[in-house]
Amino acid sequence: MNSLTTKIGEWIRELFISGITNNFQGMFDEVNTKVTEVAAQVGQTPEGWNPGVFSMIKNLSETVIVPVAGIILTFVLCYELIHMLIDRNNLHDVDTWMFFKWIFKTLVAVYILTNTFDLVMGIFGLAQHVINGSAGVIQGTLDINFAMNDLDATLQAMGTMELMGLYMETWAISLGMKALSLCIFLIIHGRMIEIYLTVSVAPIPFSTMANHEWGQIGTNYLKALFAIAFQGFLIMVCIAIYAVLLRGVATADNIHAALWGCAGYTILLGFCLFKTSSLAKSVFSSH
Repeated sequence: MNSLTTKIGEWIRELFISGITNNFQGMFDEVNTKVTEVAAQVGQTPEGWNPGVFSMIKNLSETVIVPVAGIILTFVLCYELIHMLIDRNNLHDVDTWMFFKWIFKTLVAVYILTNTFDLVMGIFGLAQHVINGSAGVIQGTLDINFAMNDLDATLQAMGTMELMGLYMETWAISLGMKALSLCIFLIIHGRMIEIYLTVSVAPIPFSTMANHEWGQIGTNYLKALFAIAFQGFLIMVCIAIYAVLLRGVATADNIHAALWGCAGYTILLGFCLFKTSSLAKSVFSSH
């Protein structure tokens, strides 16, 4: 009877040890998969990420938004001309060069309006170059593996109840890693949808840039474009920092400290990823 009880106890212990080992080995597989996709995802231009959606957005912008932007541009240019004439001593001090200046502004404004998407894609092309360059530097640090020193010997020395508790801990951390992979998915895809929404109305803020007062709309829009474009770089940096920090706790000797350290860094990464949008806007003074 005692022999049977001992064998059942050993079987339960081996079951927990096997489960814990599997949890350790597969703990970061899904996160590693998502992380390796980040550079490819955030480094895409709106046109390259989903050509079908981009084509629809461009078509909507050109057929619906551009006519409205043309009306706004006409109003802004008329306002600029009137303001220019009034500023020169209420039409008493009018020079010919003023009209040439206004004509030049008009030509530049019309050119910008008719080439809005090319200018927008240029901004995202610049951001893509920076992100892809950073990916080449930090890509090798993104692969995370949990490597406890003498893990098997540590587990063999534990009692059954302690193994049960450790199994629950590793299961909870694994679940947290799945939540983190979902968090990365939502942030990456949510950012691209935000980009499409921002790009769809690009002609309207661009049409205001011919006038100093109204031009603040266009200037702030440009800042927002740079912020959302370079948010991808901040996402890459966050994940690289997370990988380096986690590698430090993943090789610790204290198994419980390592596990809860991983949990803490995982929560911290999720928080930082959500903060990248507001941080990018703060850096580029976008409101």
